Amino acid sequence: MSTIIYGILWVLCRSLSHLFLRYRTNGVEHIPQLGGVLIAANHASYTDIPLLGCAVRRRLFFLGRANLFTNPVLRWMLRSIGWIPLHHTRWDRKAFQDAVDMLKAGKTVVIFPEGTRTSNGNLQAGKPGVGMIVAEAQCPVVPVYIDGTFQVLPMGASWLRMHPVSVNFGKPLDFRRDMEKYQGRELYTHISQTIMDRIADIRCVRQSTTPAL
Repeated sequence: MSTIIYGILWVLCRSLSHLFLRYRTNGVEHIPQLGGVLIAANHASYTDIPLLGCAVRRRLFFLGRANLFTNPVLRWMLRSIGWIPLHHTRWDRKAFQDAVDMLKAGKTVVIFPEGTRTSNGNLQAGKPGVGMIVAEAQCPVVPVYIDGTFQVLPMGASWLRMHPVSVNFGKPLDFRRDMEKYQGRELYTHISQTIMDRIADIRCVRQSTTPAL
């Protein structure tokens, strides 16, 4: 049932985003078709979740804050379609282990390394948690820059605004050699910083190739 619900939501979201947001994707071919892969994206808006989800034909599982949705029915629905609730006020060993287990089982997991939405549209520093997951799962990481969602629904806004949105995927990152050079927190910080640097690179390329409106 959850697969059917996910498929319906995928088609609905993709159709509406093309209709109202001039939705585009770039670099989707960088996502491996098989095997566990972690997708790491910037976080500017609640709309990042559905708009990233409908960019990828592989089913995605999102690691995100447990208190994001307070309605228990909505929370149950999200869990049924792949939401991994993360308690951000403490070290949530279960959430991180669930993500690692899914990656080792060949699934595609999404994480927002910044940990929270940006308040001004700028990229924030990444948290070391993403590095811990990568080190444990030893999976490739696909960096993603989502452009336009801050204008669609910035922090504090109550209504969606029509604005072009694009989801831009970079080439997979392989940290296996880095795991031979670094250990512990140094490794986690290195992985997190590298991922955010790649997301910033994608943003720069996106801005340099997008004509002014």
